[in-house]
Amino acid sequence: MTEKTVLNETHRALGAKMVDFGGWDMPIHYGSQIEEHHQVRRDAGVFDVSHMTVVDLHGAKTRDFLRHLVANNVDKLKVSGKALYTAMLNEQGGVIDDLIIYFLTEDFFRLVVNAATRDKDLAWITRQAAAFDVSVTHRDDYAMVAVQGPSARAKVLSLLAEADRAAADKLARFAAVDAKSLDGVPLFVARTGYTGEDGYEIVLAKTDAANFWNALLAVGVKPAGLGARDTLRLEAGMNLYGQDMDETVSPLEAGLAWTVSLDDGRDFIGKPALVAQKSAGVPRQMIGLVMDEKGVLRHGQKVLTGNGEGEILSGTFSPTLGKAIAFARVPAGEPLEVRVDIRGKEVPVRVVRFPFVRDGKPQAGI
Repeated sequence: MTEKTVLNETHRALGAKMVDFGGWDMPIHYGSQIEEHHQVRRDAGVFDVSHMTVVDLHGAKTRDFLRHLVANNVDKLKVSGKALYTAMLNEQGGVIDDLIIYFLTEDFFRLVVNAATRDKDLAWITRQAAAFDVSVTHRDDYAMVAVQGPSARAKVLSLLAEADRAAADKLARFAAVDAKSLDGVPLFVARTGYTGEDGYEIVLAKTDAANFWNALLAVGVKPAGLGARDTLRLEAGMNLYGQDMDETVSPLEAGLAWTVSLDDGRDFIGKPALVAQKSAGVPRQMIGLVMDEKGVLRHGQKVLTGNGEGEILSGTFSPTLGKAIAFARVPAGEPLEVRVDIRGKEVPVRVVRFPFVRDGKPQAGI
């Protein structure tokens, strides 16, 4: 049965085109995916991300538990509100899911995990937490919206209680703070996002979500659907779970080595497999591709390199660049000349460093 967020009727009232997204009835766009993409790059857009899963962890050994559970080191989190991006791995080093961890107090951490993997993630986290006496609470009473773009922070700040604006305005990237709206609604405001633009992701009670969404629209934030969110995140060089990585792919093969801490003195699930893979040589790599010819790069297309075949992972037409871009997983080593098999025609593509777009502008050489 398809699930709905608390904002489902709000989207429909705005004329959104709704689609099935990982078992959720979600807006793909409100009229023009490309216009919504440009709106976020140039001004501010708001996404309903209430399908994401918020999980609260409580217990005296919560930090020890997370040191065991994830590949990045939560000991980097020393200040309340600070966040960390990382992945949970299986014993083979494959990615169960990628997630954000927020440190609130020594006995209270908050996780935000993906929607499509919710049941799997909750079962895995709960099973692993038992040995540390950590309680795991799925906060299905919460909704979540993401306000992104160059004007996003200013527009959100205008809706916060005056006493809370300074703290929210001073937030560093990848940090969060508790605040209240003008009408006293509690908000968990995080300076994070999935578009490559500045902005906030805001967690609040489901009962308050529609009013806050409408308040955002009233100050000039435009609604944006998951179509724009996908083109924005790919331009920004951000992975999508299930398409760019899964349980058969290690973070070292997914361009996520920076989220792994193979430091001495800390064992975590999957670490021996990563150490062995790194020692033997990581067999596959993720690269960025740009196609200067007309056409679109799509998931599953065959990629031909000097070292063997690979495939397109995420691929799309980039509204900012005006050409097709993609992630591809190919054999390790210098790929040399690269071509993509598009309906039997081998089309040349360029290998580039991602992100493709930074701070709303194309990266040099793209």
